[in-house]
Amino acid sequence: MNETETEITADLVRDLLREQHPDLAGLAVREVAGGWGNQMWRLGDELAVRMQRMDPTPERQLKERRWLPVLAPRLPLPVPTPVRFGSPSERFPKHWTVMTWVPGEPLDHGSITRGAHAADTLAGFLRALHVQAPAEAPSATDRGAPPRDCTDGFEKFFRAVVPDDIAADVRAVWDDAVAAPVWEGPPVWVHGDLHPANVVVSDGTLSGIVDFGDMFAGDPALDLAAAWALLPAGTATRFFDRYAQADEAAIRRARGLAAMRSLFLMLMGQNGDRGIPGGKPHWGPVGRAALDRVLRGL
Repeated sequence: MNETETEITADLVRDLLREQHPDLAGLAVREVAGGWGNQMWRLGDELAVRMQRMDPTPERQLKERRWLPVLAPRLPLPVPTPVRFGSPSERFPKHWTVMTWVPGEPLDHGSITRGAHAADTLAGFLRALHVQAPAEAPSATDRGAPPRDCTDGFEKFFRAVVPDDIAADVRAVWDDAVAAPVWEGPPVWVHGDLHPANVVVSDGTLSGIVDFGDMFAGDPALDLAAAWALLPAGTATRFFDRYAQADEAAIRRARGLAAMRSLFLMLMGQNGDRGIPGGKPHWGPVGRAALDRVLRGL
């Protein structure tokens, strides 16, 4: 945190609520571990406050404010829905949003033990999400680009973390994704950041999806990478059977993007082990397990 940043504390959150939403100021405020671009605070039992932190612009929060109320009613899993807006002020010069709280445990701290149920649940969620988006929906960023346009990022992760004994296999998966035909369908809604910290589990299965700040309209393959990034080994085939909307090219792109996502998780784990800000030591094993699933294929 540099000298110009405001430290986000429970007292600050309470003060902001008193100023802008005093009817909520009496609820208990508790910090939620994790978060980098935005910091989360529990507000009572059913709400949370999402505070812009390291994100350089409020774009992600403003996107969630605009579109989650549109998407949430048709999605079969709980997602955080904005209920109050916090404006920049002298006390805190950034945006903040009061949202519904999605109960459960983040997958990077939990586990899926009911693999078939989780595969069916994720497939149903993505079928409901992946519908044609309106013309005014946010467009894809570099995160939503086809694999052939992501080679620089892949190479960076590959050089940093891939063990020599599996390097050829990882590259073969990526090269196949790059060679796959690109998406030619209409732009559909895409979550854009389905990694283990952004899904919630309870009773051994998926129970919620959070953090829609990267949502866009485009190729659904990035979300389909979750078949390997999130689900237990041996369930990807069931997922794609239930999803029933992915052709061979989409699956090839998704598998390559899952490899890249796995490498990113491994790099974040490596950064955490080295004490680099934003690094997460527990993501290293999570990423390696996901990469192993990618290499096993469907």
